[in-house]
Amino acid sequence: MASVYQSMQTAELDALIEQLEEEASEVRARGLKLDMARGKPSVEQTDLSRPMLDVLNSSSVLQDEGVPADNYGVPDGLPSARKLAAELLGVNADQVIVNGSSSLNLMHDVVVNAYTKGIAGCDPWCRQGTVKFLCPSPGYDRHFAVTARYGIENVPIAMLSDGPNMDEVERLVETDASVKGIWCVPKYANPTGITYSDEVVRRFASLKPAARDFRIFWDNAYVVHDLYDEGDKLLNIFDAIAEAGTANLVYEFSSTAKITFPSSGMAFVTASADDIAEIRSAFSIERVSPEKLSQLAHVGFLHDVAGVRAHMAKHAQILRPRFELVQNKLSVGLGDLGIATWTNPRGGYFVSFDGPCGSAKRIVALMQELGVTLTGAGATWPGGNDPQDSNIRIAPTFPSLENLGNALDVFVLAVKLVAARIERESR
Repeated sequence: MASVYQSMQTAELDALIEQLEEEASEVRARGLKLDMARGKPSVEQTDLSRPMLDVLNSSSVLQDEGVPADNYGVPDGLPSARKLAAELLGVNADQVIVNGSSSLNLMHDVVVNAYTKGIAGCDPWCRQGTVKFLCPSPGYDRHFAVTARYGIENVPIAMLSDGPNMDEVERLVETDASVKGIWCVPKYANPTGITYSDEVVRRFASLKPAARDFRIFWDNAYVVHDLYDEGDKLLNIFDAIAEAGTANLVYEFSSTAKITFPSSGMAFVTASADDIAEIRSAFSIERVSPEKLSQLAHVGFLHDVAGVRAHMAKHAQILRPRFELVQNKLSVGLGDLGIATWTNPRGGYFVSFDGPCGSAKRIVALMQELGVTLTGAGATWPGGNDPQDSNIRIAPTFPSLENLGNALDVFVLAVKLVAARIERESR
C-alpha cells in the first residue's frame, strides 16, 4: 500500500523516527500493564448473568419435562436446553446434542472420532495417509491447533470480504479426497468480523466432496453477538443444504460461552440425522450425562430466543463503545497515513488489522516492550505462519474503556514507528 512515509525525504523520515522513538521511551517509562490478547468478556458482561446464579436453590424442582436433572441420564441434554439450542441455530431439536460448556471441546472430540474411528463408513483418518483440513485465514488459532495436534495438514485459504475464497474451496474439496474438512466461523468471523454472504453459504451447501467423509465444521460462535439492533444476517446452512439437495455435509457448533459465563455454560452441536447419530454413538463412550443443573439454570434464566436477544442487547451496550473506540483511534491515528487497513465489524469479538508487510511481529514485540500484550503475530494463520507477517488480531472486549483507549494509543504509536523504520530500511 502507498504510504505518506514513501513520499518523505530521508532526512524528514529520520526526524520522524527520532520523534516517535522519544514518544515510545516516554510510554516505556510509564510501566503500563495492559492486555488485549484474548477475546474475553469483560467483568461488566459477566455481571449481567449473575442473576442466573439465583435461578436454582435447595428448594428448586430439579425436573425438566419429566426428566430428572439431579441424576444420571439424558446424554443428549435436557429437553428444554435442546429446544433453546435448536431455536438459536434454527434447526430441529431432535438433531441437537447439548453437552459440556465448550464448543471447542465438542469440535475436538468430533475430530478425534473421525481420526480414530472413522465416519460415514470410511476408514479412520489415521489410516488414510495424508489428511488435510482447509483453514480460512486469517482465522481462529484454536481451530488450527486441534487439527495440527493430530498431524492433519492445515491448508490456508484466503478470506475475502464475503467469506472464504470459494473458488479455491470448491477446487480442493471436489478434486482432492485427502481434504476431510474446513474450519468456518460464518458469522462475525474470528478475527475479521465478516459474515459469510448468502452466495458463499449456498456454495458451501452445494459442495460435492471427493471424500465421503468430508465435513464442514461450522462454528457459529457469534450467532447472536450483534453490536447493533440490525445485525448481519447469516443464511441458515441447513436451509441451504435442503435447497441444494445435498446431505451429511455439516457439523454446526455453538455455545453460551460469551452469552453467560465462559467455561460455565452450555455447548451444542447439530448435524444431519445420520451424522448426529454417529456423534451420539461416539459421545456415549465418554459422556454418561451432561451438566444438567447448569442447563436447567440457563433455560430458567434465558427462557427462549427472545430472552437471549434481550440479554445480548445488554452485552451490546457494553461492547459497542469499545468497538467504536477502536475505529475512532485507528482512524484518527492512522487513517491518513496509508500504512494500515482494518475491519469494522458489526458484531463478534475482534477487529482484524493489517500493517505493512513484515510489520506484525515487530509491532507485537514493541507493544510488549511498551507494556501492552497482544495476540501473538501469526496466530491467525495455520502454524503461526502469516506469509505477509502483517496481520494482528485486536481484542477490545476485556479491558475497561479507559485501559482500551490507552492501549490503542500505544498501538497507534507502535504501528507508526515500525512502519517508518521499515520504510527507512527499504531505502
